[in-house]
Formats: sequence, C-alpha cells, structure tokens
Amino acid sequence: MSSPVRFALAGFGAWGKFHAQSIAGNSDARLVAISAPSESSREEALKLYPDVHIFADSLEMIAQAEFDLIDIVTPSHTHREIALAAMAKGKHVLLEKPMAITLDDCKAIVAGAQQFGVHLAVGHELRLSSQWGEIKNIIARGTIGDPQYVLVELSRKPYRQGASGWRYDQSRVGSWVLEEPIHFFDLARWYLESSGDPVELHAYANSRDPQRPTLFDNFSAMFKYANGSYAVVSQTLAAFEHHQTVKVSGTKGALWAAWSGALDRTLEPEYFLKVFDGENLETVKLKKHSGEVFELREEITQCIDMVRTGKPPIATGLDGLWSAGLCLVAEESICQGKPLPVGEMLKF
Repeated sequence: MSSPVRFALAGFGAWGKFHAQSIAGNSDARLVAISAPSESSREEALKLYPDVHIFADSLEMIAQAEFDLIDIVTPSHTHREIALAAMAKGKHVLLEKPMAITLDDCKAIVAGAQQFGVHLAVGHELRLSSQWGEIKNIIARGTIGDPQYVLVELSRKPYRQGASGWRYDQSRVGSWVLEEPIHFFDLARWYLESSGDPVELHAYANSRDPQRPTLFDNFSAMFKYANGSYAVVSQTLAAFEHHQTVKVSGTKGALWAAWSGALDRTLEPEYFLKVFDGENLETVKLKKHSGEVFELREEITQCIDMVRTGKPPIATGLDGLWSAGLCLVAEESICQGKPLPVGEMLKF
C-alpha cells in the first residue's frame, strides 16, 4: 500500500479551509503543515488540526516542513514567490487560480516547473465537475458535431473581499477579471480546444461603484478563432445568489446546462444538463453532485495521482497561463475600447 501523499497548505482563509477539509478527508493524503499570516487563523488551524505543524509564513514552512506537494491558496500576488520557492526544493505544486496576476509571473511559474522537474497543477476545478466536465466528454464523443459557439454566463452576488480586503485592492488582485471570469475563459477555451488557439478578444464592462470603476459589476467578452468559432463569457455581480449557465452549439446539435445555489459553495445545488444530438433531446443524469466543493475533492485526488504516477493534471501550467492571459487581454481591451489580438501575447 502506498504511503499517503504529504500536503503543505499555504493559506487558511475561507477557501483555504475547504482545501484543508478536502485534504484531511482523503485517506491517500496527509496534511502535514499549514501557513497562515493572521494569529486568529493559526489558532483556528491548530484547533481543527492539532497534529499539523502551523507556520506564520509560507516561505518558512517550505524551508522547514517535510512534504511532497504544496497547495497554494494565498492572495494572487503572492503566488509566484511561494510557488518558485517550493519548486526550487523539488516540491510539486497545486496553485489556485489565477496562477499569478501578470503574464510575466505566470510564465515564470511555468518555467520554474520545467526547470526544477516538478509537476504543476492549476486550480481550474470546474474541469473536474460531474456537470461541466461531462460537457467536454459529450463534445469529445461528437454528439453535437464540431463546436462552433460557446456561452458561459454567471449571475451572482458581489465578490467576497478576502483577508484584509485584498480582493478589493487592485495592487494585490491585479485585475478583477482574474477573479471569477477566469473559470469561464478556461471552460470556453477547453470546450473549443479542437479550434486551436483564440486569435482575437473584445471585452466590455461597467461598475455601479464610482469609487471603484475597475471593479466590474458587469463584464462580457467575446473571443474568436481562425476557423470562425467563437465564445462569449459574461457575468454580473450585481445580482443575487449564484447561477451559472453553459450553452454549446455544434454542427450537429447543441447542449444547455445550468447550476443554481444560494451560494457558490452550497452542498445542495440545483442543476441540469440537456443535450440535443440533432434528432433527440436527452436530459443527462449526473452521477455525482455538481459544485466547487465536490470538485475540489476531485482536484485533491487528481494531485495525489499526479505525485504518485506522474499523470498530468487536467489543468496544466500552460492552461493556467492561457486563462490568466485571456483575462488580462480582456482588461486591456476594456481600457482601449477595442478588440485585441491574443495569440502572440500568450506564446510561451
């Protein structure tokens, strides 16, 4: 029997606590260290996980703890330093999205994994969803033909501010497009993988807060491919609860999926997936609950397999670079008020 994979966890905020639960709840994993900057978070971590070494600083944890993989769930602007420090010690990395807040930082992290010969997984956990992942399977089976159009849309409450309000501080968040739309850029690009790489993107946004004009309450972007296929990513944070929709049209048929919950991390969501193959309409029965809490558990299992067998993660460093890059191009498109080319900016 294989020994449990040892996890170090950098970050113990709202989402970091869910990561800790998912690691601790997996019999093939062992949570051995946690870093958290605030004293209250460290006290809570020690109370919940008394056998785990608790650190105030992530770099100190990397230097002192014995682990196989670090799970980085800290504010986005810290990712590069922590990831590269772990990689330099030969440790594998699971990195929450966005992998970083600049293209240079994203590319440095990808290069670091190659230089030090470690595995890098990026936290686009929606790819592991029983619902959003099944859409990819349906496309791959050819059920709807070649995909030509993808819509990913979100309606929800505003962002959580994050520890010390980092998510509302542009110097630390980088671009607010990196926060939620990054998931949808990743899904849309994944679904349109057969079309190659996007070539052009045009984005629009506005805010109802004059004090934060770049904290976009409403955001939409369209990106297209050389073969004529295209995707629309759209969201509003000026709404209620949490509702996500995906539609894909192909040369033969189409599909429509939706997910709703009072919160994004609810354990009892409502969801459906309908598929039309050109002749018959089917409502797909999902084998597991859909929702990021459940998908995070799958992500931890995937990382265990990655460490033990070397199997590539479902979302690689290059996938993380593309999803962050599309967000940053979208921000620039909004600033310039025009469509922008994509491919050259994101070549690695």
